[in-house]
Amino acid sequence: MTAATHTDVVIVGSGPSGAVAAQEFTDKGLHVTCLEQGVWPDYTKARAGSADFGLTARGYWRWDPNARNAPGDYRIDDSDSDVTALMWNGVGGSSVSYAAHWERFAPSDFRTRTLDGVGDDWPISYWDLAPYYDEADRDFGVSGLEGDPALPPAAPPPMPPLPLNKVGRLGAQALNRLGWHWWPGSNAIATAEYGPLHACAQRTACPFGCPTGAKGSADRTHWPRLIQQGVRLVSRARVREVLVDGRRAHGVLYVDDDGVEHVLHASVVVLCANAVGTARILLNSADGDGIANSSGLVGRRLMLHPFGNAIGLFEQDLESWRGPLGQYLHSMQFYETDTSRGFARGAKWNLMPAGEPLSMMLPGTWGMEEVWGEAFTRVLTERFGHAAVWGVICEDLPDVDNRIELGARDDAGLPSVVLHYRTSDNTTRMMAWNLERLSEVLTEMGAYKQIHNPCLPGTGWHLMGTAVMGTDPQTSVVDPAGHTHDVDALYVLDGSVMPTSSGTNPTATIVANAKRCARLLAAYGPTRGERR
Repeated sequence: MTAATHTDVVIVGSGPSGAVAAQEFTDKGLHVTCLEQGVWPDYTKARAGSADFGLTARGYWRWDPNARNAPGDYRIDDSDSDVTALMWNGVGGSSVSYAAHWERFAPSDFRTRTLDGVGDDWPISYWDLAPYYDEADRDFGVSGLEGDPALPPAAPPPMPPLPLNKVGRLGAQALNRLGWHWWPGSNAIATAEYGPLHACAQRTACPFGCPTGAKGSADRTHWPRLIQQGVRLVSRARVREVLVDGRRAHGVLYVDDDGVEHVLHASVVVLCANAVGTARILLNSADGDGIANSSGLVGRRLMLHPFGNAIGLFEQDLESWRGPLGQYLHSMQFYETDTSRGFARGAKWNLMPAGEPLSMMLPGTWGMEEVWGEAFTRVLTERFGHAAVWGVICEDLPDVDNRIELGARDDAGLPSVVLHYRTSDNTTRMMAWNLERLSEVLTEMGAYKQIHNPCLPGTGWHLMGTAVMGTDPQTSVVDPAGHTHDVDALYVLDGSVMPTSSGTNPTATIVANAKRCARLLAAYGPTRGERR
């Protein structure tokens, strides 16, 4: 084992929450070390606009770590799960591969128990996060339009929205005729030169390595500047456990690429490894006995946002290979609870382009029609440029039986993960009802054919729960500041802490909450990790 070193704060994970936390601590003059199990993304492999894009996009840029098998990936056994957990293990975290939908939670999302009798109330409110949402918009280069009537008033995004294009205009006109809400999409995608970001070229490549440098991923928006400011970012550093002395964390043990163990001592340990990775580290600490788990909730209440879509085919050429993936627009018309629908809570819709040719010829998300052989030319001609895709994100209510457990260990003692997740009856009813409404929208848009896909399995981009935030140590893992109830000087600042999932994309809320908690900790000071 190599000699131990020391830092004021060690952050595990370099995704959006780790990046904004590092910025808060650095701004206070603290010495910060971030350990990242993966490597920097290689944008020479971002091939949008090249002839081989359709063939290469789902290789290096795969969302599924089991299929990608990159240096920072670990095995996730999802044989007992309805949804596959997706993530990018590398510098920038999953913002490298996200579609950059940048959505705020609604005020009701923080009060589901009080308002609707389901889920849990958060120990904070929308208004506690509101100023941090505004800051996060600026940090990640968000484009959008202020004044969305579905949300409270907020500061305008720093850039105007992406163009609606033909698909967005067609969808907006249909929703207008139906009298249903829509608003231009809010995306962490630049529409002008903005700091390190460049204006979007609308190549529908957002999840496959943005070649333009328009997408607000943490590897571009934060880490180059943080490294210049003195933050130490160590890649290929696979954290095995948090080190605890009594009830106080004092560092981490990590393994490098050669299998050599390292101990890094720190005044404060901050976990930002996503809701799967953070729970994995907590459960594996203390020689596999686990820490911060007197509630028994570490790894439990996993939420994965079941996702479905409704695809329409149109006679006219919509140029739907153009745009952001990303969203042209969103609708929150059926976001709040209406018990007459037969389920609690609601869903967000987003209208997206259909993308490049091969994406619409893969089995599964475009129905079961045979596409290869004699049918190939006809099917491709029908779909390419002539399709519009409505996505549906359903609120995923917490369930203690939806959980992760540790699996087999490798030679370095690092465990794999076993996923146990079942889509609830509430979500199933919610998805079916929303797809029926989207059928009305597609009909109004003029689609001559529709394809509906409820609760697609390979869509677990949104990882939440597993280290829930609350005021009662018996029913939560961390307090409202992200400090674990059981272990001093140990914080969790990623999506693990979310008590409920909302019905919309969580990254903006994860970032806003991480900024809030990190600022509290930075003001308090890392040399005193005892509870206030």
